[in-house]
Amino acid sequence: MAGVVRLGLVGGRGYVGEELLKLLLPHPAYRLEFMVSRSLAGQRLSQVFPDLSDLPGADTAAFESMDAATVAARDVDVVVLARSNGEAAEFVEALDETKNPAGVLDISADYRFDSAWTYGLPEVNRETLATSKRVANPGCYATATQLGLLPLLDQLASVPAAFGVSGFSGAGRTPSERNNPDRLADNLLPYKLSGHLHEGEVSHQLGHPVAFMPHVAEFFRGISVTLLAELKEPLTTDALLDLFSEYYQAFPLVTVDREIPEIAQVRHRPTVRIGGFSVDERNPTQLRWVACIDNLLKGAASQALENLNLMHGLDHLAGLETH
Repeated sequence: MAGVVRLGLVGGRGYVGEELLKLLLPHPAYRLEFMVSRSLAGQRLSQVFPDLSDLPGADTAAFESMDAATVAARDVDVVVLARSNGEAAEFVEALDETKNPAGVLDISADYRFDSAWTYGLPEVNRETLATSKRVANPGCYATATQLGLLPLLDQLASVPAAFGVSGFSGAGRTPSERNNPDRLADNLLPYKLSGHLHEGEVSHQLGHPVAFMPHVAEFFRGISVTLLAELKEPLTTDALLDLFSEYYQAFPLVTVDREIPEIAQVRHRPTVRIGGFSVDERNPTQLRWVACIDNLLKGAASQALENLNLMHGLDHLAGLETH
């Protein structure tokens, strides 16, 4: 990488955008050139997110109202799209039409199934990301589920199941039943028990069907996914621990535990914890275990920074507090 990476952010008013700005503003390798939000146009970053007031540039950076053509006319090295699902295409098409050479990182689900884009899971595509100009950031549940299943992919005898529980920040800031404090109080809310977007995403990326059952709880951030799988051959808990530890040996953000991981261990961290391997004594080919991440970080913003770093020749951990 030569010089500072000039970055434009489209969106950013949501929880993920706030977390990404928290990572980018103090990062010496990136310079935020513009932020786009029609609803927040003219407001300074420190006004919108008071918790970011002490970060460099927060008192001067302001949101702007720009359409796709205006964004495409800006001279930056990369554009990060942090908008809702279904809203990325107009910006990507405008960049393509103007032959703007800027890279694009899309945080929505719009390009996760597009073979022309690189799927931004560094534990799988680290080398490809280093030469990619179009990167689709994975979904939060999809990240935890895939990282939990990858070491066993060639040993699965049937369709594995994933029972996921997320904090309500996963539903975003726009009011809905899945972030309604009255509905969630002392409650656990199942939803979209078949055909969830992340079920399709995981199945597509792994090339193997996966059954996924999402739930939202009253805590704010974090994801716990409990996995159930039948293996072709039985494995002991020690063998599973060794297998996962060896698989993720080169990936410092992934910790493999004998004990069951908990959300509290990953909250506010860009890390992953996988463990709690339990082999059913009645059927030693049947396995249960758990993967935990922070949905706003490894499930979104910190993984986006990993991808940006790799796209621009940096160590993928640059700018991340891993402890």
